[in-house]
Amino acid sequence: MMGGHHAASGAAAWIAIASTGPYALGWYPLDSTGILIGAMATAGTALVCDWDHRHSTIANSLPPLSNVIAVGIEKASGGHRQGTHSLLGASAFVVLAAMAAQFQMMTPVGKLSIGAGLLCMFMINLAAKALNLFPKSGWITNWLFALVMAGLVTWFAPDQWGWLPLSMLTGVVVHIVGDMITVGGVPLLWPIVIKPPKFLRKSLVSGIWRANGAFSLPLLGRAGSRREWLVLIPVSGYAMVGMVAAGWTLAQQHWPGVLAALAL
Repeated sequence: MMGGHHAASGAAAWIAIASTGPYALGWYPLDSTGILIGAMATAGTALVCDWDHRHSTIANSLPPLSNVIAVGIEKASGGHRQGTHSLLGASAFVVLAAMAAQFQMMTPVGKLSIGAGLLCMFMINLAAKALNLFPKSGWITNWLFALVMAGLVTWFAPDQWGWLPLSMLTGVVVHIVGDMITVGGVPLLWPIVIKPPKFLRKSLVSGIWRANGAFSLPLLGRAGSRREWLVLIPVSGYAMVGMVAAGWTLAQQHWPGVLAALAL
């Protein structure tokens, strides 16, 4: 699945999980701040599995540091679509997010979750880049946008960073499922490689359980296919509507005067 499609799927999944509005699951209900910022953050976490590829969006997000990390992860995980696309890799990312959420610091304005804020800022920058939100402005605008978005939670709801590990879990699960329903498949059990028995390799099972141990249910065909685009159009629309609604509610709560002025 393409990077921008992973990001849009992550945002849509977060809207479904955290919103209590129509056509949402409401499994982890949050206020408008958590919904809006969480959707952007999850759009970013839906890209971290591709940090095993030195030319991916995340690898080029904060050069040269991100490039060096990508090379290290690529070697440690066995290459692209290997360790980071497994249950073990997903668990590692969630643990790292949980650890970041615990790093707090006392400041003149109270206790702030510095680790969570920095991680969230990085994830939102990834999302902005993958979704091509600022194509003409370059990386500076991406980082400024990410800083503002992360600052919203830090300022208005500093106690809400508890959702960050869930955002990471949602993102990596969405990414792995997205790659699983394309032709390539994913090695869910990495580093354990369990190959199907030889008598099944020429049956229908071979399309789901590959000879290399990968699992695939290629509903969307190859990455970037027309079927993928047709599916992602409504998914992106769902995410956009949910984020706009959360942003409008947030503005009504904190900047009613500005909205009144704009109405005039």
